[in-house]
Amino acid sequence: MGAGNEATGRVNQKLRTRNAIIEACREVTRAGGPVTMPAVARAALVSEPTAYRYFPDLISLLNATLVGMWPSPAEALEPIAASADPVDRIVFASEYFLRRVLSYQGAVRAMISATITRPELAAHRPGIRFGLINQALDPIADTLRLPPQRLAQLKHDLAAIISAEALFSLTDLCRLTPDDAVGSLVRTATTITAAATHDDGTSSAAG
Repeated sequence: MGAGNEATGRVNQKLRTRNAIIEACREVTRAGGPVTMPAVARAALVSEPTAYRYFPDLISLLNATLVGMWPSPAEALEPIAASADPVDRIVFASEYFLRRVLSYQGAVRAMISATITRPELAAHRPGIRFGLINQALDPIADTLRLPPQRLAQLKHDLAAIISAEALFSLTDLCRLTPDDAVGSLVRTATTITAAATHDDGTSSAAG
């Protein structure tokens, strides 16, 4: 019985430590600065090797951290749930995603950096933009009269624009203000969506 209690105590302690590391990462993320394993370990009051025992790399820690920090796509787009206008829905989704990226950019930059140096980890990125794009378009897909391949292409085109990489290119390389960068990407997403969903009866599905 004593051994059982001891084992349970160890399991509970490990869970508390893991949760403390995740919460510390959330605090560092909300602060807006760089998110690194040493910074998170200091905030969690654990050693860096301890942090790595629970999370073998920064990607796994960031994935665990971001759960709960982002609402589900349906929750995020609830304010425009009744709209059947694809442009309005994409504008809202774009603005929502890009503003949240700016708020959490330390974590997002760390995620991008980690997957550039270790591309095999890219599949483990959350892919939040894809969920938002799907939520913006899928509920009204029947009204768009787009062949499946054109709808899929529209989503791919939008994913290239509604992205942290595009946002940081504009702020870091083009020296745009965050507001101007968001505005530029939202306008581009608007143009792409309007062009793809405009049906004058002359389009062909033949490709």
